[in-house]
Amino acid sequence: MEVHPEAGKEGKPSCALVELQGDSSLQVEISDAVSERDKVKFTVQTKSCLPHFAQTEFSVVRQHEEFIWLHDAYVENEEYAGLIIPPAPPRPDFEASREKLQKLGEGDSSVTREEFAKMKQELEAEYLAIFKKTVAMHEVFLQRLAAHPTLRRDHNFFVFLEYGQDLSVRGKNRKELLGGFLRNIVKSADEALITGVSGLKEVDDFFEHERTFLLEYHTRIRDACLRADRVMRSHKCLADDYIPISAALSSLGSQEVNQLRTSFLKLAELFERLRKLEGRVASDEDLKLSDMLRYYMRDSQAAKDLLYRRLRALADYENANKALDKARTRNREVRPAESHQQLCCQRFERLSDSAKQELMDFKSRRVSSFRKNLIELAELELKHAKVSPPTSQALVTPPTSNLPPPTGTRVCVHVCMHECVRTHRVRGGAVHE
Repeated sequence: MEVHPEAGKEGKPSCALVELQGDSSLQVEISDAVSERDKVKFTVQTKSCLPHFAQTEFSVVRQHEEFIWLHDAYVENEEYAGLIIPPAPPRPDFEASREKLQKLGEGDSSVTREEFAKMKQELEAEYLAIFKKTVAMHEVFLQRLAAHPTLRRDHNFFVFLEYGQDLSVRGKNRKELLGGFLRNIVKSADEALITGVSGLKEVDDFFEHERTFLLEYHTRIRDACLRADRVMRSHKCLADDYIPISAALSSLGSQEVNQLRTSFLKLAELFERLRKLEGRVASDEDLKLSDMLRYYMRDSQAAKDLLYRRLRALADYENANKALDKARTRNREVRPAESHQQLCCQRFERLSDSAKQELMDFKSRRVSSFRKNLIELAELELKHAKVSPPTSQALVTPPTSNLPPPTGTRVCVHVCMHECVRTHRVRGGAVHE
């Protein structure tokens, strides 16, 4: 399935993920994106007045592997060891949506044409939402680099933005992926060894507090992300369950006599509107809450990596001090030991200075983003809660007529309709609380 190239332009939630403060001398955005089966090609447009660039406005086409290459280049550069490297954008994954569409096309004959059309529309909307979020994640990665006073000056970043040809970057093979996994294990073991076995004490209370906080924060935000995803999926499943109910009631309305037709059709319309409402609720929660939690889960991991690099520098500095003491005691190789100790000291102090500023910026950035997104989510939830009861009440109010009071089957229909209204009033009240 291919997405229209303009699909990446609308509704991009990149600005909702992170609040950026930077000058206008370097502006980067993804102006276009095209999905070609397993690949997504992003058109990266740059506007800049920096003297490094030959033009003030230009664009290039990049793929996901090239974004990963740029991220790895920052991580492996020793000059940026004291900085929080923006998390790499996740790999585009449309397989789940494609499989659902394929299964829908191969579904059994019990699905009516109306149900099939609605389910197909829902799956296409889900595919488009994933596509837009993919574009937004890649865009916010570039915008954070462009807004950072140090990271924006990197040569590889200039090449990524300006070089018009393919960067000839391939994806990682299994061996490289396994190597990265093993490096993470070694890093975790090394951190535990430094803090536990060797008993290294933190020399700055600020970093001790930040390390304790980030360990707890990362765990809490990961759990919150899992719970938010479950809530979002529940709303989406409820919206999907309304489809066959609405279709069945519409079918009954087309077959019954006049006295029952109006009630069945109104009830079918009620479930259709509730389906759309639940779909919007799920979409808002996914965009304003789940995406934000997922992003800051990765961003907090980047902050933890920064603290590990500083802790490793502190351990190297302590080891250099011990080696210097031994060299002076033996009166052998004192000068090389002093030089190594000075280098370790300078590196540790440099990382500490930049890390302190980075962690303070990280705090202000996430607080601003959480405040903005949670306020917007609360406003949307209140809006949905106010819309639901009046809509349901208007639909279940019987029209003025000379028909006899409802009996038999009609009593069941009206009871079901009023039960739906009561349920959604309760849900609306919970939101107001």
